[in-house]
Amino acid sequence: MECLLLLCVALSLSLARANSSYDYFRLPTALRPQKYDLRILTIMENVEDLRFNGTVKIQIEALQNTKNITLHSKDLNIDESQITLRQKSGEENTDNCITSTEVNPTHDFYILNTCQELLPGHIYELNLPFSAKLQEQLAGYYRSSYVDPVANETRWISITQFEPASARLAFPCFDEPGYKAPFLITLGYHKKLTGLSNMPVKQTKPHESLPDYVWTEFQESLPMSTYLVAYTVNDFSFKPSTLPSGTLFRTWARPNAIDQCDYAAEFGPKVLQYYEELFGIKFPLPKVDQIAVPDFSAGAMENWGLVTYTEGALLYSAEYSSQEDKQDLANTVAHELAHQWFGNLVTMKWWTDLWLNEGFATYVASLGLENVHPEWRSMQLESVSNMLTIFRKDSLESSHPISRPIEMVSQISESFDEISYEKGSSVLRMMHLFLGEESFRTGLKSYLERYAYKSAEQENLWDSLTEAAHKTGALPKDYTIKTIMDSWTLQTGYPVINVTRNYTARTAELTQERYLLNTNLSREHRDGCWWVPLSYTTQEEKDFNNTSPKAWMECNESGDSLPRTIKDLPGPDQWVIFNNQLSSPYKVNYDAQNWKLLIETLNSDEYQTIHVVNRAQLIDDVLHFAWTGKQHYDVALQVVSYLHRERELLPWKSAFDNLRSINVIFRQMPNFRSLKAYIRKLITPIYEHLKGINDTESSIQQPDQILLRTMVANWACSYQISDCETQSLSYFRKWRSDVNPDENNPVPISLRSIVYCTSIKRGSDEDWEFLWMRYQKANVANEKETIMDSLACSLEVWQLQRYLEINFDPKGEIRKQDSASVFQSIASTKIGFLLAKKYLMDNVVAISKFYHPQYEYMAELLPPLSDQIFTRKDYNEFKTFISKSKEQLKDIEQATNQSLEIILTNVQWKERNYQKFTSALQKFL
Repeated sequence: MECLLLLCVALSLSLARANSSYDYFRLPTALRPQKYDLRILTIMENVEDLRFNGTVKIQIEALQNTKNITLHSKDLNIDESQITLRQKSGEENTDNCITSTEVNPTHDFYILNTCQELLPGHIYELNLPFSAKLQEQLAGYYRSSYVDPVANETRWISITQFEPASARLAFPCFDEPGYKAPFLITLGYHKKLTGLSNMPVKQTKPHESLPDYVWTEFQESLPMSTYLVAYTVNDFSFKPSTLPSGTLFRTWARPNAIDQCDYAAEFGPKVLQYYEELFGIKFPLPKVDQIAVPDFSAGAMENWGLVTYTEGALLYSAEYSSQEDKQDLANTVAHELAHQWFGNLVTMKWWTDLWLNEGFATYVASLGLENVHPEWRSMQLESVSNMLTIFRKDSLESSHPISRPIEMVSQISESFDEISYEKGSSVLRMMHLFLGEESFRTGLKSYLERYAYKSAEQENLWDSLTEAAHKTGALPKDYTIKTIMDSWTLQTGYPVINVTRNYTARTAELTQERYLLNTNLSREHRDGCWWVPLSYTTQEEKDFNNTSPKAWMECNESGDSLPRTIKDLPGPDQWVIFNNQLSSPYKVNYDAQNWKLLIETLNSDEYQTIHVVNRAQLIDDVLHFAWTGKQHYDVALQVVSYLHRERELLPWKSAFDNLRSINVIFRQMPNFRSLKAYIRKLITPIYEHLKGINDTESSIQQPDQILLRTMVANWACSYQISDCETQSLSYFRKWRSDVNPDENNPVPISLRSIVYCTSIKRGSDEDWEFLWMRYQKANVANEKETIMDSLACSLEVWQLQRYLEINFDPKGEIRKQDSASVFQSIASTKIGFLLAKKYLMDNVVAISKFYHPQYEYMAELLPPLSDQIFTRKDYNEFKTFISKSKEQLKDIEQATNQSLEIILTNVQWKERNYQKFTSALQKFL
């Protein structure tokens, strides 16, 4: 029998509020939520007063004796006189009440002290009323808007973004991923609008007191973490899709963008169906809604059953979106839908293992993309791109392990980085390749079934995979996944394998050490041992498709690397290549003779006998080794110079990524002319092979060749190669002269970023204003993004200064979510660099307030600056700036440390390599 417990709120008591003495960053473990009943009324009629109020009833099970209820709440007004507490089960239904409340603002704790102890085994119901303004920041329950072009009016919508720790901004809750519970959500709103949440609508009925308002109750959800709860009130339209399983699938957008939903509505169901087959587990919810939100900070968010996206990540227009936009969109949708299993069905216990969500979704998305669009060859592109990213990022001493301790909310946000995503994905791909298909799938299915609707740690995944691997014989019985994979997830960095061949004995001695960009660090910094699966092939064999390990680099119990000798290798006239198709995240440095043999093959008509991924690998490896002085630039440039023959995307991507790091330093130096001449010589053959930018899209059918042409043309116009600039200006003039430029655009879609940028760089004030007007009138997010980026190409100081000010104006034309990207675009140009650096240093307080409380945006402002600083004087200036701005930058400590380290490695490169590189260049001109 249930009995309502009286809340003791005497005036003499008045629920005294105090600061809490409980100061641990995790919630106490005495209580566990069993179910949430959440009712929220959203009122958006008055633009000056966009707000919500509601109640949450939480059924709580006591696991231990306790005299308080500690949960999360932030920036909410809680009417403490209306709080009630009920006991719903247990032998003695004794009354209880709240004596006082406490807060801990550091950890966002809201603590209710109870009159009587809560007893283990009993269920209690806590009822909390709350209210707040709809947030202006893009977190919690917040506002977003768009302009209705027909009525020329601003339309307001409400939307949530709770990951990682912002559910507490919307309702009081146990806001940790391990506290899963079912949610019963009811939304109140004006009847002319639509309410959406994680689950399908159960019923809608009129509001009891507000005319023209309704209550919409949604079906009860499956157990889920608070960060996956989502709801929105909007006036959007949707495009329906069909799934063989009967799952309802809808793609939502503002009414004047619904025609851009077709591709996402077609692709989403296909990839969802593939995942059902891959995992052998049906999608567990009755529906999926995906919605494009005008103001959205996260790119995309995998809320269970209601997936949210920025417009640029979900909407596609054949007239305005490039091939790269389309592939990015598909990759993002595939990533978010992969989360419906990895993250939503099975969730990490704590943010330490965020990579179990993000690394998996990144890797599985590439499998999904390859399945739906094999013609894109996206699996290769994704795996190489991920490797290039982590080889740079994870070569910093200030990097972090994939699985890392988390003790503050700011640390959670910092974990959403290349290490959790790209490195997480890369080590999973490595594991997939050494385990083989059967063990990998069986282990994953077992893991997902065992921990469905629960929380897990990486150990749980290792156990499931080891079991499967031993059963199928994919792994020797004395090997465990834990032993192998912990070496990749629990320590920072990655190894370089040094291969020294004995050409007489036909053997090779292999050693490993951590690869670091900072060459001034002592030997112990390079210590470390990884269990490395060694795949390799020879010049005669050329078996690059065999990515299974022929041997392993192993570690002993004290973590030291065991020596490894490889036997039965060819003689001195044949090369050997390790790490077939870059199957694992490690670099390989060879002895001089093996490099010589590789250079001979690359610079001959036989270059294609080396797999395209390994050609990209050799370029990236040798340029990294030259950067740190482990290899001569003479050797590195001999490798790179073969590119005049190369016609594939991946080796060029590898080269451009590395040359960019040198270019941004060198362009500020007196010998830049030599680099310009070298790059012109290198790029001209591929530019002419791709017919420059004279041709229409239709002449290049292969999607990766379209991406290659965009990449090559970007460099070609920057270096004034051939007719690149004149053709760009011609396209732009033709567009400008059209009487209806918003409807008719003659510039080929894949070349727009290059044409716009070149024309702004070489153009007039009127050209800038023309493009700015096109930005304001554009209805497609991809086109807006291209224009925003291109407007930063101006060489006029005053224009860039004005653009910086427009960018950080809270009432300006640029949405907050795009402001960091615009700053990066300005800072990445040779004129904009100094302006952006000064602007940040002068205005760091104002910019910090502009982003508050989403300080992770601040981290995005630093890389384009640190990449271009290379003198000790400027390093010291930047270090002083960071030190003086501690208060504004305190939540992005990881980013500031990494920026300073990157500058230091630039300083080292300039002091050690500038003259050597300049001398080496002369031999190739």
